[in-house]
Amino acid sequence: MKRGEHCPYYDFDEYLRQGEPHRRKRAESWKTAIGLQAVDGLKPSAYLLETAKRHIEGDISIDEVKNLIDSYYQSKSGKAPEDGRTEEADKVSANITGLLNEKAFTFSPAGYISIHRRIFAGVFDFAGQIRDYNITKKEWVLRGDTVLYASAAELCAALEYDFAQEKRFNYSGLSVGAVAAHITKFVSDLWQVHAFGEGNTRTTAVFTIKYLRSIGFEVNNDTFVDNAWYFRNALVRANYRNYQKGIEANSEYLERFFRNLLLGERNELKNRFLLVGAHYEGDEHGLSRESAPNRHPTTSLQAPCKFNGGDPNILRLVMALGEKQMSVKEMLTAVNLRDRGNFTVSYLEPAIMDGFIRRLYPGKPNHPRQKYLLTDKGLALYRNAAF
Repeated sequence: MKRGEHCPYYDFDEYLRQGEPHRRKRAESWKTAIGLQAVDGLKPSAYLLETAKRHIEGDISIDEVKNLIDSYYQSKSGKAPEDGRTEEADKVSANITGLLNEKAFTFSPAGYISIHRRIFAGVFDFAGQIRDYNITKKEWVLRGDTVLYASAAELCAALEYDFAQEKRFNYSGLSVGAVAAHITKFVSDLWQVHAFGEGNTRTTAVFTIKYLRSIGFEVNNDTFVDNAWYFRNALVRANYRNYQKGIEANSEYLERFFRNLLLGERNELKNRFLLVGAHYEGDEHGLSRESAPNRHPTTSLQAPCKFNGGDPNILRLVMALGEKQMSVKEMLTAVNLRDRGNFTVSYLEPAIMDGFIRRLYPGKPNHPRQKYLLTDKGLALYRNAAF
């Protein structure tokens, strides 16, 4: 699934509107579980969606779902290049659904680690294991830079500290807005530890949903479903600082997410707002989203985002691509770059996510004849040099 693109939920929403309570609960869990795969650009198979429907109907148990998915992939021969990622999406979605349908919850580092183990059982060999190496991750929202994650030697101590601090926190007497601000800080700090080699955001999201339920919040998971990729990018921005570039960690974006989740506000959650250094019409005095104060936190932005002053990398790529179709190699040449990794993070992924460029074979990202071309939105920008 392309980032920012909604998953086909078949008639899951129909169950949510008209289904019996137990069907509504299962449908909501499936919708959340599948939606969270957008964090890593994963798309479930049609087989998983049909099997999920059988579970929602009550025809099979969640354990039977998992067995059917295992058998499905064991029987497949001659894997296509994208099957490994589809298999991950299917198995992880089923595992998350099982977790969300359970009322049991343990608030502790061991409970958090257990969630990772159960989500990625049968997917990662290291499911439920704390990483023993240091990591960095290039982020397009940071223009290729990385968050500084906790070192491998400090992971257990960092988890113990965050959980101990949260256990001592007293929520009594707080407004829901104050709760949202505190949850923002706790979840941000927990994610920054990045205890696992992979799957940290999905683990943190599932943990957060179950934790909020355990302290009395009946959260609407649609906020996670519709904004999974934003949730991850907001976590990145909440934990990134670069004093040489004048950038301070900014939890404002993540707090908007939690205010939508807990208070039902309608703050506009757009990934392009999170790109470091980006400027948008609608910010007073031409301030960047880095420095503009959150003047209207409970309402959506009124002015549409204009490209003028936006990401110059996107504009450069769009103008190079024009009305042609190009491979990654051809695009690299067109924009005079050599580093494919930097090009993907800083140019191609943002352009695809913001809807300016699309794949010729969207369902097969590793297709041997894959090409890229402008969308209607991209063509408008190309022809008018603004949108």
